[in-house]
Amino acid sequence: MVKRKRHNHRNLKIWQLGTEIMKDVYDITSTFPKKENFRLTSQLTGCAVSMPSNKAEGSARTDKAFSHFLEISLGSSFEHGTQLIAAHHAKYISDKIYKEQDDKNNEFQRMTMSFIETL
Repeated sequence: MVKRKRHNHRNLKIWQLGTEIMKDVYDITSTFPKKENFRLTSQLTGCAVSMPSNKAEGSARTDKAFSHFLEISLGSSFEHGTQLIAAHHAKYISDKIYKEQDDKNNEFQRMTMSFIETL
């Protein structure tokens, strides 16, 4: 019988980066106009929470299933990138904040794609 390896999500750098992005999004969206609560704020926080959450949920599964959860997390990060563009375009975030968050998101994507390749 092959013993399968489980990943402790809290030890994964991609999970840690995802939670950092999630925290950033909560801080950033707290300054958005109230009219955005059920639109852009909801979209941004939803995908930001999904990024580390899917890594956590998948870490308890087989590598094949974990890979699927990583793919979902990756999709959420692409959605997150699009929502950042919208927030920047609406002038809810500065050029500096946009660049910082976009760089973190791109790093998250690179790390996630590399991790998927190792499974």
